[in-house]
Amino acid sequence: MMIFIKHFSCIPILSSVIILIIASGCNYTDNSPENRALIVRDSLHRIDSLYHRKIDSIRAFKIKEGSERFPIIHYRRVALDKHLLDSVRRVYAKSPETIDGYRAFTTINRKDIQYFRYRDTVMIPDTIFKDLRAYSFFPQYYPAGDSIKKILFVSAKYQCYACYDSGMLVRFAACNTGEEHKPSFPGRYAVNWKSRLRRSSLDSSWVLPFTVNFHLHAGSAFHQFAMPGRPVSHSCIRQFIEDAEWLFKWSKGAKFDSNKKFIPFTGTPIIILDIFDYSRRSGGPWRDVTTNKDVSILLPDKPLQIEEALIPISQIPLTSRGSLINRKRYITAEDTLRARGLIREGVSLRESIDYNKLRRQKALAKIQAVKAKKTEPVEKTEPVEKTLEKPQE
Repeated sequence: MMIFIKHFSCIPILSSVIILIIASGCNYTDNSPENRALIVRDSLHRIDSLYHRKIDSIRAFKIKEGSERFPIIHYRRVALDKHLLDSVRRVYAKSPETIDGYRAFTTINRKDIQYFRYRDTVMIPDTIFKDLRAYSFFPQYYPAGDSIKKILFVSAKYQCYACYDSGMLVRFAACNTGEEHKPSFPGRYAVNWKSRLRRSSLDSSWVLPFTVNFHLHAGSAFHQFAMPGRPVSHSCIRQFIEDAEWLFKWSKGAKFDSNKKFIPFTGTPIIILDIFDYSRRSGGPWRDVTTNKDVSILLPDKPLQIEEALIPISQIPLTSRGSLINRKRYITAEDTLRARGLIREGVSLRESIDYNKLRRQKALAKIQAVKAKKTEPVEKTEPVEKTLEKPQE
């Protein structure tokens, strides 16, 4: 009897069970086609059941192992006075001797060291780990992702992201996402292209190391840039330089079709899970925790089935709107996002501004004004006769 097994990875584990099942099937006296089909179905059902029990056992072990990988780390919430501010800048300086502390402290606070000011509130950990996964708000193991080679989750709410490789957390990093008028909207994206060093197409003065694009038309991308500790970008996801370089190397770009165009959603999947609470005037919910175990962000069971992100057409530069495949979806996106409560009432979205174009127009207007002044005709004036006043009588 020949039995085809769907789950090839379970063959070594279940080989003895298969032999036992087949052997027991050989003892059946009824050798009719119907009975043989019943034996095969029964055998496959038992194999499948044992396979899933084995998988569940492995997942339970990985979940337990992940939860115990790092000890509890306590955080102290402190308002900086002048003395403490000087101390923080010294203890967590970006120098070779204190780099582990710098990385941990800035990741926990989602903010680079130069942006801390007098009276700022900071989170100080009682333990410094070089492995920043110790401070993760995401689970160390993601069961639904064990069949996905690479996937990245972003929490705009908590201003951080996580990278998973076959279900295992391999990177946890801080980020600063889009500001309220140009947010990083929730939904499914994927890596398209990467550039080691790029200048923004909207403003060439913005130098963006380790750019990883995840929306072709909006220009949204991961890259290194200033990290002031709040959502401040134009829909992009800012990172510290170490994280930006790591992500650049780890992520995979999209595949090309026969016309050398990107095939949508063939690069590393990216899921933005939520939206930041813009009603907060300072900081974010990461400052409300007391330990590294307080928050465990819930991840979706079927991440690759999540809806493609809705991007309002106002967030697409004018020069890119002509290439939109489903233009209507972009036109109706803002109304849908407002109905879902993802754009606050009274908040208007800002159009993408091409600062390069504005500068060119300004420079051209200046040149034209100078030329116009040079070609302007000079008015000739008649000479004024000088007359002597008559003395008064």
